[in-house]
Amino acid sequence: MTVRARALGIPLAGNTGKWNAITDVAGVEVGYSTVIRAAAGNAGPACTGVTAILPRGRGEQPRPVWAGQFDLNGNGEMTGTHWIDDAGYFASPICLTNSHSVGVAHHATVAWMVRQYREHYREYHSWAMPVIAETYDGLLNDICAQHITEQHVIEALDNATTGRVEEGNVGGGTGMQTYEFKGGSGTSSRVIDIQGTSYTVAAFVQSNFGLRPEFTVAGVPVGQHLSENAIISGATGHETGSIIAIIATDIPMLPTQLKRLAKRGALGIARTGTYGGHFSGDLMLAFSTANDIHMPALGAEQPRSFALECINDAHCDVIHEAAVQAVEESVLNAMVAAQSVPTFKPPGQILQALDHDALRTILRRYHRLVE
Repeated sequence: MTVRARALGIPLAGNTGKWNAITDVAGVEVGYSTVIRAAAGNAGPACTGVTAILPRGRGEQPRPVWAGQFDLNGNGEMTGTHWIDDAGYFASPICLTNSHSVGVAHHATVAWMVRQYREHYREYHSWAMPVIAETYDGLLNDICAQHITEQHVIEALDNATTGRVEEGNVGGGTGMQTYEFKGGSGTSSRVIDIQGTSYTVAAFVQSNFGLRPEFTVAGVPVGQHLSENAIISGATGHETGSIIAIIATDIPMLPTQLKRLAKRGALGIARTGTYGGHFSGDLMLAFSTANDIHMPALGAEQPRSFALECINDAHCDVIHEAAVQAVEESVLNAMVAAQSVPTFKPPGQILQALDHDALRTILRRYHRLVE
């Protein structure tokens, strides 16, 4: 089993769910398609993939989840957000991939939705607006070769399941870096109590951001001590990454509350040291699986109204804190699980994984290691 951040003795606050993953929110499923191939012909190596997140799993009908979205830095893409901003919900999977594969991921996800909910789309005036987001993996992957196909996207969607979630070099995170170490896919969850009721707040990140000197763990300037093999700093001096942070909860929240929750994703990544580089697309999306209603397609009989519950704003502090903690730990889990990979640009180098022993030594020096 892959080592995770807590197992290394990193002091991380909060109580996790069973899996310490986004799948601790009941109904949420995660699937991957990982694409790794050597260079062939005119195409360079493939080190990329697709991650699929199904907010409500597979039901008989597409059902909306209430949502809010926030851009810390908009140098990236997340489709479907115009409608989320206007209506406060979406009714589709979320797929994460590389920057040059957003189009094929969107096309394939629509096809999957039409297949999954045939009557809804074939018999009525229904249209699909999936949420597709990206980060740049051109350091390790020949991104211009567009290795991702429709089948890879369908595979990730069909493979989605609950339970333990793989991390590191998998799915859309396969070719990603974080603080000039190998990054990738990471997840974490928090269980909180609000007046005797237990709720879950969880996160999933596709982590691909930051420069080495910024890297901070539990308040310790780790990146300043582990300065060797910092490929990007030496090549461009600029961050060329991005991060997608997905926050899920079963707390009944309004879209305005979820937009505020999405903003806390930025605080979670900031705890790991980043200031939010100009060339980094740092995009956050929060959704709630509470208030599970069915919105019939146009042409079907429509209900007069829906009854919704929402949490009292007075309890948002504990929710926000849980989201910040879960996003921070998700980034660290992605890095701790990752494995070293040869670079494509520049060729002939290795993007090193974070050295666990070196990290523990530095944390111990600062009296921040849980022994």
